[in-house]
Amino acid sequence: MAVTSQELDQLVSAKVKELVEHRLEQLVNERVRAVLEAEGRSADRPKRLAIASSKGTLDAAYPPLILATTAAALDMEVGVFFTFFGLHILKKKGLGNLKFVPVGNPAMPMPMPNLLGALPGMTGLATLMMKQTIKQKHIASIPELMAIAKESGVKLWPCQMTMDMMDIKPEDLIDGLEEPVGAATFLEYASHADITLYV
Repeated sequence: MAVTSQELDQLVSAKVKELVEHRLEQLVNERVRAVLEAEGRSADRPKRLAIASSKGTLDAAYPPLILATTAAALDMEVGVFFTFFGLHILKKKGLGNLKFVPVGNPAMPMPMPNLLGALPGMTGLATLMMKQTIKQKHIASIPELMAIAKESGVKLWPCQMTMDMMDIKPEDLIDGLEEPVGAATFLEYASHADITLYV
């Protein structure tokens, strides 16, 4: 079957375009790799998420753990730094006994005046109601999310300064954590993160 001059020109143009696009993609990838390597990063490494967790209530424990476990499921490298009251989440006596505090929480499904929320027993009642809702909606509990995080290889760092300040000993914390670190270590990790969050 004879090929016309016009068809030949179209075939040559298509092949040239394909080769140019391929070479351009190669050049872009090489440039990206060079920039990342100059910054001490690797184009081949997984994306990294760094989270600083600073609150120790039931509702505040969910965001860092849900984000961490979801990111790990997406093959991201994840590190969570538990500092100040966030360290309470890692305590053996705290993990399964976190409280939901209604005082000063205007986003509650049933808003209540602070005076009512401050009455004795209201924190316990609000916590019970929150836990019942979590169970009814088949949402993972904080201990379950923590177990998933550990199984997924999420780095869980207790803050050494907070441990010293609050007189918390390593044996007070749950098993399977990284060694306690300071802010400088976490910041070094976070400086190479693709996403950094403060919760």
